[in-house]
Amino acid sequence: MDYHRLPAIRVADAPGLDFLNSVATPVDEQVDWISDGEGLLAWLGDAGLVPRSTLDAFRSQAMPGELDGVAAQARSLREWFRGFVQRTKGRVLVAEDLRELEPLNRLLERDEAYVEIVANAPGALTAFELCATRRWRSPVSLLMPIAEALAKLVCEEDFSHVKACEGPQCTLLFADHTHGHGRRWCSMAICGNRAKVAAHRKRLKEQAHG
Repeated sequence: MDYHRLPAIRVADAPGLDFLNSVATPVDEQVDWISDGEGLLAWLGDAGLVPRSTLDAFRSQAMPGELDGVAAQARSLREWFRGFVQRTKGRVLVAEDLRELEPLNRLLERDEAYVEIVANAPGALTAFELCATRRWRSPVSLLMPIAEALAKLVCEEDFSHVKACEGPQCTLLFADHTHGHGRRWCSMAICGNRAKVAAHRKRLKEQAHG
């Protein structure tokens, strides 16, 4: 399966969780969208985390194997953070959880982010606005917007509403922003529909035996 041609799954309502969902089993076969350097570039571009021009520059200038190495670091970051989310989802984060996030803070320390004044679009209320950007000195800097998305997740999301899809074979995570926080599925069109079909078949079977 050519995962580079498959659209990444974005059902989480939180970029940090979409990153965890960059490995999944959308049909029958597991797909890892960042299994190599080209996959990482494509995923970052689709997510809007890195300018396309920056990705193109790294694609043409990186040393052989360099981007694959960064992708391996991204996968390690993903699985480490997945463990944190699996342990803490469904409850409010507390100050003591900060100790587990130390690896993320160490990564964030390496960022070269800054803000600059840019012109606003015609018709805006003001002529200028502050725009956040960063220096992309090496391919490793591609990890920084991912780290920022993970940091925003733990700082801005209520983890008591971070859930795993209830589909038996589904591994996707999401932030439940629905009214009443009753969301159960990554997608009603996929896992939700499968659950409805399974429940219907179960009822028919019970009626036949009853």
